[in-house]
Amino acid sequence: MATNENLPPNVIRQLAKELKNLDESPPEGIKVIVNDDDFSTIFADIEGPAGTPYENGVFRMKLLLSRDFPHSPPKGFFSTKIFHPNIATSGEICVNTLKKDWNPSLGLRHVLLVVRCLLIEPFPESALNKHKNKSKSGAICESTTTLNVGQSNNTVPSKNIPSAPALVSTSTSTKVLGIQDQNAAPSDPAVGPSTANKKDGPLATKIPAEKRKMDARKKSLKRL
Repeated sequence: MATNENLPPNVIRQLAKELKNLDESPPEGIKVIVNDDDFSTIFADIEGPAGTPYENGVFRMKLLLSRDFPHSPPKGFFSTKIFHPNIATSGEICVNTLKKDWNPSLGLRHVLLVVRCLLIEPFPESALNKHKNKSKSGAICESTTTLNVGQSNNTVPSKNIPSAPALVSTSTSTKVLGIQDQNAAPSDPAVGPSTANKKDGPLATKIPAEKRKMDARKKSLKRL
């Protein structure tokens, strides 16, 4: 049995039961290190959850219990260096469960599970590193924006490029005009003769008539 003057005997007895239960039936990914001589500091190793940046890592943390525990919440700290929006550079864990949402009925198991859940999904409403995260997010957004702008600048706007159908239609129309001009040139001779024939037609008809008149006069003279 621990003999810590900071904790009342009834709290020590309750903690002894909880720690025994955690040792015999540990939560997933959490191993509690029991120190029978001092229950005011609880150590635990937390495995980084799969699918997170903390995967394959083991992070040691500690809970500091005051004499008012469980009426006042324990203070949580990570001994292992870790970057997280809910963890200060000093290692202090900031989560509502250990602050305004604390309830004396909450046990150590619940607290440890909440801390591990932080590694799966941060709690923005109780984040310590809001400014740092905002700056980092801003830098990421800015670099992403710069990259996108760079890509867009290297791309010529489509409105400045004539569309392929327009180019095809222009060249096609030029060819058609050329063909029409070529076809128009030889058509003039064909028109010329026909027009000439129309003009020469009355003359051709008039000449034979005069010839017939002359022949008739010759015949009448012979008769005389």
